[in-house]
Amino acid sequence: CMLLATGLSQGNTALAQSESEFRTVQFASERVLNAWQKYNEPLSVLFARKDLQWPANDLFIRAFKQENELEIWARDRNAEKFKHVKTYRICALSGKLGPKRKKGDKQVPEGYYFIEDFNAQSEFHLSLGLSYPNYSDIINARGQHAGGDIYIHGGCLTVGCLPMEDEGIREIYILCLNARLNGQNYIPVHVFPTRLTNEGLSSLQRDTNYLTQNTLWRMLK
Repeated sequence: CMLLATGLSQGNTALAQSESEFRTVQFASERVLNAWQKYNEPLSVLFARKDLQWPANDLFIRAFKQENELEIWARDRNAEKFKHVKTYRICALSGKLGPKRKKGDKQVPEGYYFIEDFNAQSEFHLSLGLSYPNYSDIINARGQHAGGDIYIHGGCLTVGCLPMEDEGIREIYILCLNARLNGQNYIPVHVFPTRLTNEGLSSLQRDTNYLTQNTLWRMLK
């Protein structure tokens, strides 16, 4: 999912920036400021209802392609278990069930990633870049270009990304921004073809022998 080059150049340095540099760059954006003013307080109330500390100490994101759902989970520092915070609707998906294997295949990746880019000047309002391709993706590309520029972003158009519409990405962005400012440099994002229930796996098996072709998910189950 391609974003404007001017938007990418700012965000790709996020992991290398100090907290003060990161904060300065992010709050120089009017989009981030507006999202912060609208969502920071309601999110703190939501966390209080969940009996979670705010800002978040430890976020975890997981997405389910077949269900078009993206979940936010969180836990307090030193807590053993995560608590479900909120589920968002993924408003569109390109390609079909199955992992991304090469540049231009229009597939949404499946696998384990983390957020490596906070793009405050995205073509799609705000966006959070995933660490695609990971080592597994590179190996499975079998010498082909694995592609890149996979984002959770605003709007509802996509070629391989996870679009959440503008309201959704504003809230998700502020959740992740708070966690990053609170010391969580690596926010994990796990993308699944479907929920790994018996029903979900049965539906994959009916879909052109998905499980036979992609044994990773059978092993996870």
